Amino acid sequence: MFNTNLFETDNSRPKRNKNTFEESDVIFVSDIFVDEYIGGAELTTEALFNSSPYKTFKLKSSELTQQLISQGVQKTWVFFNFSQLNYNLLPFIVSNCHYFITEYDYKFCRFRSIELHEKQTGEPCDCHKGQHGKLTSAFFSGAEKIFWMSDNQKKRYQKRFSFINDSCSVLLSSVFDVKDLEYIDRLRNARKENKIKKEFVILESNSWIKGVEQTKSYLEDQQINFVTLGGLQYHELLRKLSEYTGFAFMPLGGDTCPRIVIEAKLLGLKLLTNGNVQHTNEEWWKGTPDEIESYLLDGHNRFWNTLSSFLERDIKLSGYTTTHNVVKSDYPWKASISSLLAFCDEVVVLDGGSTDGTYEELLSWAEKENKLVVKQIKRDWNHPKFALFDGQQKAAARTLCTGEWCWQLDVDEIVHEDDYPKIKNLIKQVPKSAKMITLPVIEYWGGDEKVRVDVNPWKWRLSKNDPHITHDVPDSHRRYDEEGNLFSLGSDGCDYVHIDNYKPIPDVSFYTPELHKVRTASLQGNKDALIAYENFMNLVIKQLPGVHHYSWYDIKRKIYTYKNYWSKHWTSLYNKKINDLPENNMFFDKKWKDVSDNEIKNLAIKMKEELGGWIFHNRVDFTKPTPWITIKRDHPAVMKEWIEDRGTNESR
Repeated sequence: MFNTNLFETDNSRPKRNKNTFEESDVIFVSDIFVDEYIGGAELTTEALFNSSPYKTFKLKSSELTQQLISQGVQKTWVFFNFSQLNYNLLPFIVSNCHYFITEYDYKFCRFRSIELHEKQTGEPCDCHKGQHGKLTSAFFSGAEKIFWMSDNQKKRYQKRFSFINDSCSVLLSSVFDVKDLEYIDRLRNARKENKIKKEFVILESNSWIKGVEQTKSYLEDQQINFVTLGGLQYHELLRKLSEYTGFAFMPLGGDTCPRIVIEAKLLGLKLLTNGNVQHTNEEWWKGTPDEIESYLLDGHNRFWNTLSSFLERDIKLSGYTTTHNVVKSDYPWKASISSLLAFCDEVVVLDGGSTDGTYEELLSWAEKENKLVVKQIKRDWNHPKFALFDGQQKAAARTLCTGEWCWQLDVDEIVHEDDYPKIKNLIKQVPKSAKMITLPVIEYWGGDEKVRVDVNPWKWRLSKNDPHITHDVPDSHRRYDEEGNLFSLGSDGCDYVHIDNYKPIPDVSFYTPELHKVRTASLQGNKDALIAYENFMNLVIKQLPGVHHYSWYDIKRKIYTYKNYWSKHWTSLYNKKINDLPENNMFFDKKWKDVSDNEIKNLAIKMKEELGGWIFHNRVDFTKPTPWITIKRDHPAVMKEWIEDRGTNESR
């Protein structure tokens, strides 16, 4: 279900602001942050947080729940160290969230170190083949990008997981706050004036992988004097380190990009390291201290530019619609297509073989409008099952779309200009697993004053351009007549279904079971429910993009459509013969051929004034007036001429 956060469009993003989870754009998830432990990984995470150009929130991995994930599907997530994360949440995250991973070690291994795994078990690490590794693999494969500490680290992953390629990878390295690099620079310059102690430094650590005891033994064997440092605050550690000649660091396993080694080099110390320091063969490491500092400072850009390219990405949107003799239909088809052109990157119009000049007008329009793609598939509209062509035309139009997302519109539907930016914002923020979005419809009744309650206020509208999605009759409604022709038990043939099995495509919708109950109570005469429903729909339409539907705006035209077309359509669609008999006429107690134009005009006026809608599978009954609501919104600007041309229904 949607929530209001999904549609915020405020672009003000103050740096280092203490935002709440709800108001943040980016969520950092980690086991711990610098307020609890100052380690190399935590300092990199903090440096990235402090340079964020977006509203960013820090969340401990142990506090992440499915409810928080559901509340944050519209946000961008970055996962750092997450050993305390409930791994049962990983499939839910993969399905619903847009996220990045910053990998500090080797999380596919249950020991987070290939070498430690072998030491503890006596066997080479094969975690990538087990349950833990497969869960981690699935998590990494769902990431938008993976940030690596070193190229060697990335290559180790690539040997085990074929999906990890350079296109999904960004080499980040350790990241520093500017103030810390400035402090290191001052200490390096101070070394020129101060007396430097001859010893090498070893950093105390309880971590096996750091190889402290082995490093001590090596220095003793080489008769190199050394001291150990530990238990100091970060800046104090840097100051003490700067007083010595060198720094020795010989980890027992792959250490991806140890920060202390970088700091020692920037301070001007000699280094004693081994091949397990994994960043030392990279080009940036061979530079001068100033060049290394420039590379490290650019880490902020590598990280945030990658996220920005995702957050600010321009997703191609295709609009599509169909036409057949719409010039003579009096539909607002030009306004409909114009509204599509205003927010879509391309608009596909598929004509069904018009004979009234529609296709020629479309071709002429396309010559002037680059975004307009006009094609034609001629149909035999005399076919006994011609009504199914509506869905088939939409399906064919959809196949011509090249965008990542598609917006379907009928030629009596218009998108309001205020909704254009909402649509582009929406497709960037919907849950990753969502294939189709259901959005609101304003269904006018006889003019501006009344909006119908007796029809569903939603329609399947926005969908991913997945080749498995098409328009057709869903499996439960599909039947065949004695001649083998498909017909429907109830669907109009335009449902979104899976192309292989005709199963309906699941959707994400604002229209909840609770709202349906309120609407039902409104139709049953509950005035409080009607007020609540009206208030909610006004709120929804203010927040969500949708359409204005003008099918029943001109009731007289609609009655003529029923007279001249719909009985044939239903016969074709539902395989039911509907003869022109008084009992089959839902408007008049006579055959349609005996109904005069004046009778239709008078009935249209009466229906507009006394009803708020009517489902014409039943006979019109003025003793049971249908409730209606008012939507506080102007008509789309492109509809001004069409509406003014009609005046009032009574005068036509």
